[in-house]
Amino acid sequence: MIPLSVLDLAPVTEGSDAGQTFANSLDLARAAERFGYRRYWLAEHHNMPGIASAATAVLIGHIAGGTSTIRVGSGGVMLPNHAPLQVAEQFGTLASLYPHRIDLGLGRAPGTDQAAARALRRYYQNAEEFPADVVELMRYFEPAQAGQAVRAVPGAGIDVEMWILGSSLFGARLAAQLGLAYAFASHFAPDSLEDALALYRREFRPSLRLAQPHVMLALNVVAADTDAEAACLFTTQQQAFINLRRGRPGLIPPPLASAEAIHTFCTPQEKAGVDHSLGCAVVGSPETVRKGIAAFVARHQPDELMLTTNVFDHAKRARSFELAIKAVI
Repeated sequence: MIPLSVLDLAPVTEGSDAGQTFANSLDLARAAERFGYRRYWLAEHHNMPGIASAATAVLIGHIAGGTSTIRVGSGGVMLPNHAPLQVAEQFGTLASLYPHRIDLGLGRAPGTDQAAARALRRYYQNAEEFPADVVELMRYFEPAQAGQAVRAVPGAGIDVEMWILGSSLFGARLAAQLGLAYAFASHFAPDSLEDALALYRREFRPSLRLAQPHVMLALNVVAADTDAEAACLFTTQQQAFINLRRGRPGLIPPPLASAEAIHTFCTPQEKAGVDHSLGCAVVGSPETVRKGIAAFVARHQPDELMLTTNVFDHAKRARSFELAIKAVI
């Protein structure tokens, strides 16, 4: 079976708050560990009322401390928002607390709007510094050398699995050049998927961290007892995405009365846009999910899959992850 992992956007639903979100995330992580998922990743976003994972390293510690075996990490930390040394110290601390369980996925997008990006990057020059920042960060995890002026404490010599995240050819090329694992954001930006995979695999250079290319793809999955129920639950994700495109991100909304009701929520143009952006999605009964995941894997040949499920009701969200992994075993 291809390894499956969980991407949790720490959703804050209407009528709830961040405290409940964090409790739900820990409950879901424990369930994912029982179900047999390999990784549990959280993503850095800012200035978004419906996503509570802004302090990503803090939340990773919360999840890792409440679980035992599942790997926990970032999908990802948006490196241009941070000094590489600080990231090394944070993840060196996490890896010291939870040895051989911490992943560090790195992205170069701000994970927010322009106003918040300016507030975060007070002294940052340009996101094109990302490759140099990644190299600097990698060095902090190497064993400290005599006379080294700056070292990550903790961090130096500590095992932290590093990934480059991306939705374009830029990240694919960087991951290949540095010999790092690559995670592609196909769950919301599928356009460059095939080209990015081909480039990464073609240009990959073996490194001390990784001997051969290793790809993880993200996939929207909503599983329920029937196709109709799953399609109805999926309207939560569709609404949230449309609201974001409208420039009005908010709390995560409940599902509509039916899948067809999405047509009353948005214009045909908006529906076409969300269908395109969420094109890498498998929504349905366990048998539909089994076939959909199998077809996606057969087409793209990833080494791992990371599933994301934006369902309003926490119990149904957890149930979706349970049905999904059982469907592919």
